[in-house]
Order: sequence, then C-alpha cells, then structure tokens
Amino acid sequence: MENIKMAYFAGGCFWGMEDLFRTRTGVIDTEVGYIGGQNENPTYENHPGHAEGLKIIYDNTKTSYKELLDYFFRVHDPTTLDRQGNDRGSSYRSALFIQDEEEKKTAEEVIKIVDESGRWQGKAVTTLEPFSIFWPAEDYHQDYLVKKPNGYTCHFERFGTFL
Repeated sequence: MENIKMAYFAGGCFWGMEDLFRTRTGVIDTEVGYIGGQNENPTYENHPGHAEGLKIIYDNTKTSYKELLDYFFRVHDPTTLDRQGNDRGSSYRSALFIQDEEEKKTAEEVIKIVDESGRWQGKAVTTLEPFSIFWPAEDYHQDYLVKKPNGYTCHFERFGTFL
C-alpha cells in the first residue's frame, strides 16, 4: 500500500477536472470536494474560502506527482486569478494543496517549467497552500460528467506535456 498516494488539486469547476483525471494511467480513483476554506462540513451552498477541489488517489509506480502536475497545468488555465471559463470567484482558483516538502519542491519545479515554456500568455497564479481537511462534495457532484455527459465543463487538454 505504500505505493498508493493522494494528491489534492483545484483548478476551476471540479466536474471537469475529475472527468479528465479519472482516466489517467495510474489514477485509481477521484473524488470532488471542498478544501482550503473557513468552515467545517462545507456544502455547495456554503463553502467560504474553500476551493472546488479534486482528490486524486494514484499508484506512484504507474504515475508520479510530477506527471499529475504536468497534466493539471495542461487542462486548465493557471494564469487566470480566481477564474476558469465562466466560473469566477476564489472557489475556482488554481491551487495545489501541499502535503510535504517533496510535493512543494516538485510543484515549484513544475510551475517554473510551465512559466518558462511560454505556452500560456501570463505566469501561473497557482497557489501552493498547506493541505487541510478535504471535505467530499455532495453525491450529485461525484462523477457528474459521467452521469451527465453533456454537462458543463471548461476543462480540456490544451497541449502536450511540459516535461
């Protein structure tokens, strides 16, 4: 079980992020929820300061945190502050919820690669926030785009790997 890891990302509406990450090699499971905010037991209607986040459970013998970050920076625009597509506000911020120094170092390295690539018109505004409690979202949000394949998303793979 030591090869099973978890990563916590936020990059806009959690439906689109989950739908794309669920099929990645090495990803075992995904769950959408709220993270980084001010209240306990947040809900969709009441989650002040929380980002719409994604918990990714992965096998690090099949994919790495760095590879997950590479994909993260390809499927959302990390240069828009508190916005993805039509969604606006801090709930939709680009953020990585860091669990240890190794993740922090890897995140900083990948952000530098992304910024230096010039693929985005600006620099990444992705925040590195300390991991806090991840609160699962309501059931109707889980696997939303599987349940509603024509549902809203602003996430898509924009270009190939940064690595």
